[in-house]
Amino acid sequence: MRVDDISRLTLGTFVRPPEETADGWPRVEAVYGYLVRHPDGPILLDTGLGIGAEDTEAWYRPRRVQLADALATVGARLDEITIVVNCHLHFDHCGENPRFAGRPIVCQRTELDAALGGDYTMDHLIDFAGSAYELLDGEADIRPGVHVVPTPGHVAGHQSLVVECDDGSVVLAGQSHDTASAWSADALAAAAPSLGHTPPLPVAPAWMTRLLAFDPRRVVFAHDAAVWEPA
Repeated sequence: MRVDDISRLTLGTFVRPPEETADGWPRVEAVYGYLVRHPDGPILLDTGLGIGAEDTEAWYRPRRVQLADALATVGARLDEITIVVNCHLHFDHCGENPRFAGRPIVCQRTELDAALGGDYTMDHLIDFAGSAYELLDGEADIRPGVHVVPTPGHVAGHQSLVVECDDGSVVLAGQSHDTASAWSADALAAAAPSLGHTPPLPVAPAWMTRLLAFDPRRVVFAHDAAVWEPA
């Protein structure tokens, strides 16, 4: 498997209202999933925007790309997917999970507990007939060369995917960071002591060290088309 065996899927857009942005202006955000063409069968990270209550539709004004259509743009089909990984279970990441009844959906146990606790996501996207969650309590290898690493921050149960390829590692960061520049800032913060900087210094999340240990060639995100690459 090579780095180019990982494809970005455009799953739609929504408008984040000014009440949720730092500058007080509405912002259009894209929603991306990722297809990993693993030798043991295709792996999918995230399934797109769910359809829910009228108030959610009015608040975020989503425009969806059906997952089947997004997969078709990279020559793949829904029935080929062997395992789904959700970075977390907010409605813009698990929207077409019910299409995968009977197939494993990987998430952190703490994340599913939060989702089932109410006032977190859209219940019908989580608790559906045939749901087959594979629950993790921390880091795990789900396929040879494919690692799930907890990356709490956006939510407590957030996780990212690391894929080791013959020509380098790729981090599918999900929403561990909203943007590539935010990732870059934390990567530099984690490296600051080794670069010779002395306190006071910014503090990166503890799990940045773990992800950087894979020496990623590329890092990609759920809401940013920009790609981080090492200097």
